[in-house]
Amino acid sequence: MSNEILNTLLKEYDQKKLKAELEAEERKKALYEKFPRLQQIENELNSFAIQTAKNILNTDSTSKLEKEKELQEKVEKLKFEKVCILQEHNLDANYLKPFYECPFCQDTGYIVTGNSKSEMCNCLKQKLLDISFNKSNMSNLDKENFDTFNENIFSDEVDISKYRYNISPRTNIRNIKQKCIEFVENFDNPNYKNLLFSGNTGLR
Repeated sequence: MSNEILNTLLKEYDQKKLKAELEAEERKKALYEKFPRLQQIENELNSFAIQTAKNILNTDSTSKLEKEKELQEKVEKLKFEKVCILQEHNLDANYLKPFYECPFCQDTGYIVTGNSKSEMCNCLKQKLLDISFNKSNMSNLDKENFDTFNENIFSDEVDISKYRYNISPRTNIRNIKQKCIEFVENFDNPNYKNLLFSGNTGLR
């Protein structure tokens, strides 16, 4: 997969993320105008966050723990009040948060693992796979697969001078089909050999 395709997808992700966050801001603005108490709660929560940071820097360990506990209790009460206001008006508790298409990576395309390393999210992997799939001309797998494969279109005639085999093309294609099935069934087996197709362009 080329970097150009990945970069194009990441730009789309940036646009989706920005759109979700702008829409959340619009919902928040409209709701704050309708219910000013929600705006007050948001301001108080932000104020408590600043106070907590100051306490960590400016107070001794004993006072710090007491202050943090006090502030945390106030924060929890405000959050509970916020949820209650939303529920009273039949709104989900997450109504003011961005509605990301992917809740795992929040439309960034990447997630942070347990060892603090960043890795590609499954949603981005799937998009890359879909693009590869579409480029592989395999979009008709529901019609073109092992079950629908018609071996009768191949000759049952054995002609070494013509086909260079002492078996018929039909028998040969049956053998090839079986090898392909075995390859698919053992795809995840690292000890199983790969397949190599060769021949002139256009042959099948």
